[in-house]
Amino acid sequence: MNIAEMVLWPGTKVCEKLGIDPSSDAGLIRWMINTLIYLVLALVFVWVIAV
Repeated sequence: MNIAEMVLWPGTKVCEKLGIDPSSDAGLIRWMINTLIYLVLALVFVWVIAV
């Protein structure tokens, strides 16, 4: 498993669970899911560091 596959893993698993092909739609659905997941993680990390 390379770094790109590890970064895209959450979105790939969510798409598979929803029955969506992760590579369809040029991967935009997987990209959106990954963006939301990593945004939440980054915000929590910043909040923990700031407080």
